Amino acid sequence: MAGTVSTLAHVAKHRQRRSLGDPRWVRWSLIGLALLFVGLFLVVPLAAVFTEALRKGVGAYFAAFKDPDAQAAIRLTFLAAGIAVPLNLVFGLAASWAIAKFEFRGKALLIALIELPFAVSPVVSGLVYVLLFGAQGWFGPYLGAGDHPWLGSWINAHDIQIIFAVPGIVLATVFVTFPFVARELIPLMQAQGRDEELAAVTLGASGWQIFRRITLPNVKWGLFYGVVLCNARAMGEFGAVSVVSGHIRGQTNTIPLHVEILYNEYNIQAAFAIASLLTLLALVTLVLKNLVEWRHRRVIEAAAAADLRQFAS
Repeated sequence: MAGTVSTLAHVAKHRQRRSLGDPRWVRWSLIGLALLFVGLFLVVPLAAVFTEALRKGVGAYFAAFKDPDAQAAIRLTFLAAGIAVPLNLVFGLAASWAIAKFEFRGKALLIALIELPFAVSPVVSGLVYVLLFGAQGWFGPYLGAGDHPWLGSWINAHDIQIIFAVPGIVLATVFVTFPFVARELIPLMQAQGRDEELAAVTLGASGWQIFRRITLPNVKWGLFYGVVLCNARAMGEFGAVSVVSGHIRGQTNTIPLHVEILYNEYNIQAAFAIASLLTLLALVTLVLKNLVEWRHRRVIEAAAAADLRQFAS
């Protein structure tokens, strides 16, 4: 009798699972459509980049990187990212800590300002810097970029070049990568709450001790994830940098701008060779992203298992 009841329960459970699930042909059709989409829009372009880059052989591939203009573009790209990413890391930590852990007036405005680069086109943001620091801009004559429209040349007390120079590229890169670290940390800190910080305050810990020993260790993997995304965007930015750079070979061209110039000159193999560097960066970013997510998931599972063991004991 018990065996019959068990069999009937198993059959009922199986029928319920089948009734709740989609037919087999629907599932396989959706899986095939997803794989087709991924293949056409991700795998094929990725393969095309390396196919065109290596079309003339490995020697021609590495020869593209021996060009002084290409080397200058690579150095400038790493310089801009090397300045923008640490700045956004510091700001992202400070802003996310303030927003998630404290209550103050203007919090909604601060969040809106952080998300502003997502709403503004990169080309528009680059144009704003031109209007501010260009030769005819608001601060251009004061910096020495040109004559003031009313006061003439005597106001040019400084000789600071921002537009069509490295500082403008750095500013544009900082702006477009501004939200990545902060938007990654704010939800994480809000989900963690403030219980541990309040307990530390009760025990007499200072603000720096709380941040260094409690807040920072709790968000280290989210912080690393935000830095990875920020760095990838900084190195691949085109629109804002294109407006403020001036496209000066060997001086203000980053990797994306140098690829565009090579492609417009019909130097297809060299263009794809340099572009493969950004493609490799994207692949490395994807691997790091998956490693961070895997590590973060392991930490959460370990913490949940520890809590379960403590509850059981």
